[in-house]
Amino acid sequence: MLRLKRLAVLGLFAFCVITAFLFWALRYTGAETRAALPPPPRAEAKLETLSTGITSAVNITRSTDAQWLIDAAAQTDIPARALQAYVAAAGAANESAPACGIGWNTVAGVGFVESGHGTYGGGSLTSAGQASGPIVGPSLNGDGFAAIPDTDAGALDGDAQWDHAVGPMQFIPSTWQLAGRDGNGDGKADPLNIDDAALSAASYLCARGGDLTTAGGWADAIYSYNQSDTYVANVRDRATAYAARAGTTG
Repeated sequence: MLRLKRLAVLGLFAFCVITAFLFWALRYTGAETRAALPPPPRAEAKLETLSTGITSAVNITRSTDAQWLIDAAAQTDIPARALQAYVAAAGAANESAPACGIGWNTVAGVGFVESGHGTYGGGSLTSAGQASGPIVGPSLNGDGFAAIPDTDAGALDGDAQWDHAVGPMQFIPSTWQLAGRDGNGDGKADPLNIDDAALSAASYLCARGGDLTTAGGWADAIYSYNQSDTYVANVRDRATAYAARAGTTG
């Protein structure tokens, strides 16, 4: 009987070791695969010429040229109000972290995958960049998703039991508390506002990836936003398509 117990313990130990090794191997292989693909090219954007009296949309970088915005929105099928926020967010993030090199098309790729640029559920963005209705993801109650108990007393997502991702860039409340930025200069950070959400996403990606002009940096940044290889591939495909339609920085 004692021998059988020892064998059972050894068997359980071996199972745990093998499982841990396989888990590590899969994560390592996944990271290698993600880093093996090049980052999307950086899409270009035309900005307004600076002159006396012109102020920026986010008080950091120049505003997007109006005609370019109209043309690029038509070429990419990105709502002009969302595109304006993505360009401003990438510019602001790169000024704050010059080594980042994030392109607006990467921010737009995330915005498309997360909420269709704020159109999820038939919604839209107002001229002020506000989501026309709540954009709230599924309950993170462990049923098909990670289990994340409520962290904000339901203030952002309306659920005092479990967290939900919110807004056009789908931030979890606890992450928003750390990463939320004021992108439109109104003195508050609102995840339902595309200016705030886009700047927060761009800054978050720069902080997690470092140099997004490298394959590894870009992949690490997107994977940190949503730990799914399929997600990384979807954002890469979308960002690459936007660059092809709008033109690249070379």
